Amino acid sequence: MAASPSSIHVETTQNLSKPVNITVLEGHDLKGLKVDTPLTFVRVEFNSVTLGDTPKVDVSSDGSVKYNFSLSFDVQPEGPHCLDDLAHKPLLFTVIEVLPKEKKQKEEKTVTLGQAVLDLLPLLQGSRDFKTTLPLYPIPGSPLESLRPDAKCSLNVIVTVQDSLLSLYQLTEGNLLRVTVEGAYAVPEAFVPTGPLQNYMVGFLVPAVGEKECPFVLKNGTLKIGGERELVPRPKKWPVSNILAPGAQNISDSFVAGGDFEEEDGELTGPEDREIRILGETFKKRIMWDLERRCYLDPGAVNWRVPPLGGTSLAELNLPIPKRLSVLLHLSFRKRIADCRYWPVEIARMPSVTSTKGKAGKADKGGSGSAGGGEEESLSFHGVTYVNMVPLLYPGVKRIRGAFRVVPYYESDVFERTRCTASLFRDGHHLAANRFGAVGLPAKSLPRNMKEEKPARENTVRKLSMTVRLQGSETAVEAAASMCQNVEGQHYADAGTFLVLEFALDRALVPKRLQEELTIRVQEMIPPHPQLPRKTTGAQKAVEDYHSQVISIAETILEEYHELFGRQLAEGLVVDHQNMEEQKCHLNYELNSSGKYFAFKEQLKHAVVKIVREKYLKTTAFENLDQLQAFLSELYVYLVDQMHVALNQVLTQQTPSPPPPTSTTSEHLRLFAREAQTNGDYVLASTYYQERLARDRQDIQSWIDYGAFCLLTEENLKAQECFREAVALNHNHVTSLLLCGIMAVVMENYEEAEVFFEDATCLEPNSVLAWTILGLFYDIQENGIRVEMAFRKATKLLKARQAKEKSLLEGVEAGGHKVVSASTIPQIQSTAFSKEELVFEDTADIPFRLRSESTEPTHRAEEEGAVAKVSTRPSVAPSKLRMPTPKVCSQGIGTRTGQPARRSQLRVLPGAGSDLPAQEGLRQRHGMPRTGGPD
Repeated sequence: MAASPSSIHVETTQNLSKPVNITVLEGHDLKGLKVDTPLTFVRVEFNSVTLGDTPKVDVSSDGSVKYNFSLSFDVQPEGPHCLDDLAHKPLLFTVIEVLPKEKKQKEEKTVTLGQAVLDLLPLLQGSRDFKTTLPLYPIPGSPLESLRPDAKCSLNVIVTVQDSLLSLYQLTEGNLLRVTVEGAYAVPEAFVPTGPLQNYMVGFLVPAVGEKECPFVLKNGTLKIGGERELVPRPKKWPVSNILAPGAQNISDSFVAGGDFEEEDGELTGPEDREIRILGETFKKRIMWDLERRCYLDPGAVNWRVPPLGGTSLAELNLPIPKRLSVLLHLSFRKRIADCRYWPVEIARMPSVTSTKGKAGKADKGGSGSAGGGEEESLSFHGVTYVNMVPLLYPGVKRIRGAFRVVPYYESDVFERTRCTASLFRDGHHLAANRFGAVGLPAKSLPRNMKEEKPARENTVRKLSMTVRLQGSETAVEAAASMCQNVEGQHYADAGTFLVLEFALDRALVPKRLQEELTIRVQEMIPPHPQLPRKTTGAQKAVEDYHSQVISIAETILEEYHELFGRQLAEGLVVDHQNMEEQKCHLNYELNSSGKYFAFKEQLKHAVVKIVREKYLKTTAFENLDQLQAFLSELYVYLVDQMHVALNQVLTQQTPSPPPPTSTTSEHLRLFAREAQTNGDYVLASTYYQERLARDRQDIQSWIDYGAFCLLTEENLKAQECFREAVALNHNHVTSLLLCGIMAVVMENYEEAEVFFEDATCLEPNSVLAWTILGLFYDIQENGIRVEMAFRKATKLLKARQAKEKSLLEGVEAGGHKVVSASTIPQIQSTAFSKEELVFEDTADIPFRLRSESTEPTHRAEEEGAVAKVSTRPSVAPSKLRMPTPKVCSQGIGTRTGQPARRSQLRVLPGAGSDLPAQEGLRQRHGMPRTGGPD
């Protein structure tokens, strides 16, 4: 018999209820208001609930006090304290002094000295216990402000839990979302610091746990008059309002770092927006929050999966089918972003002091929703900004930050762009935040009158919007727009207001494959060639090395002799035996005094050691001195004999003549092959390419050139083999990886192709070509998000390169020189593929296609139109176009007779036409036959 849902829910809740134990150990450097040794106690609060007070203890003369007080609170999903509360709310420690009683005083008076805050985030990161020293921040007017400079008021606290608050599944599959609202810049001029106090708010909804949506309401923005830029880095603040000490409002080790706006993910990132950003962030009015709201994302909310509760499947819960489907299709963070790329972030203003309490009291006594109406009427300047959250679905991306324009809030526009029908501020979520603090509560926990009782104006808006959707007439649209005009919200658009936000995750929603993993995958698909066998150095090679060293030393000695006595010989001095002995002594003196004699011995040492090891095979020590002397005598005689052999070669000029140079080099063969290829003699061209490979099979470029030729002749298997050979020689060769990926696409092996392309982008992350080809591949796969990611990266790199070239060009022109941009010079490469760029363009010259089944002739105009669509389309919609095909020969190459023109080809810029005169000259000099081309 299946268990009832209620019993399973109760058991699960009880099992998930875990206590958190807090121990206040001691305080340091405390000082009272009237005495130096006051009577104090510590009040511990969490989530706007007082957990307990420590005993009242006197402070010692050195300012220290021992409390040793423990308390606890329970954390459970449906209780007053949940995991999300631990994520964004601190534990407050308020040190309170008990003043001495005066005469006729009935109750004791207290004064707050300071506050300390403790971040409980380590508990959500798997920690079970931690001890920390918290700085105690003084309350304004507290005696702690007048302490000596070296005093550090602090509290020692220990936090422990018996079991980890999160299971292994939650630790590995869950996530933590951090949302930072920095500020709204260039706000309307109607915002003035004088008059009634206003509460500036920003809010939006986030899927958190199961079917719950967590409302983010960040309040109490500070209106500032422009004139100076905000400092960076500056600390982020807690999104709670019950912290009294100013210093305690800052989150430890969390700062707004800023950055270059061109690298942001928002809307105002172009060069044309620079002036707008500078004016808005420096001179115009702004509203600053600098609040960080953290939210724990349950694995179900991240991965769009719900693990069975307590090992019980959904079928065993005996739930009705609609409810079961609701659990299965619960809100998912990733799915929400994929389904709706834009998230609405609302901004509004309302008076800080309202008569909400009185109206709420009437409602509780039976009023008809007047509380909701009062809050709705006080809401003003309701605007919205649309944040593109899709970058968080890019592989490896954990953070997006940018500036987003604020526009008036219209329900029809919000629904059209985000498919969101609820307004955070109009539907009562902000009322819950005002009543319970800045807490993220699920929609179902709101009071009934807040959910169901809506102001009349909101009902009118909903009815009108429904009328517009049903009737679909332009008259109805105009009527609805005129009746629901958001005049105050229009001020945001007129002033050019933009909101700076940051969304950060602890782990990327889509993990990115590491370069090491991709390299291993490539090596599994294409094993590397074994290293060439190491050549063994034999006795003959050792002797030849000795000869070369002797010859080198002899030449040096002859040069030294010529410098010393060359002038005497030129003057005709007769060299007799006596003069020769004097010159010999003089030469020996010069060699010894200059250190050259010692250098000669060091130069010969290595060659002699090689002879000993290779010829005499002596690698161990001698057993006695006699063996050593005998070996040295034999070695000396042999070395002297070999020295004479080497000297005789030098003195008699009997050195062998070098071998005649090869009639043709690899470069000559490449030019001959290109000429034959241009003239249509593919058999002769293939012979030249194969000759290059026969001479040096370790040359990567020779394999690439031959593979490109095989693509031209539609021998795809041979081309793939050539490109794989190039990768086998060097797994870090980006061009070879890209070509292997292209061939994998041709063979419809898309998994391997993705590995090749991703590995290329990891090896050269700044390659515009690699990112562009990766984007085209994802376009074939109809993966719009990845297409956008790759093209966005390529565009950013291209703009950065162009900006750098422009700055260099302007700098040189300023110096009076005229420079031609490198991008305007035709690149004439000696290889079949450019080392920097591969250009995809349409041509009717190459008889090659990526899709062999497409054999019908096509017209040039149709091809150009198709390629224009590929190059200009943002490519987020599925594409039915074929991937551009490699063009492997230069312009001016014709097709073979009887073959139709093909579709888009991959072309590289070798400039073969300019090589023909040089090739003909080489051919005549080396006696090579001319190819059968036109005269």
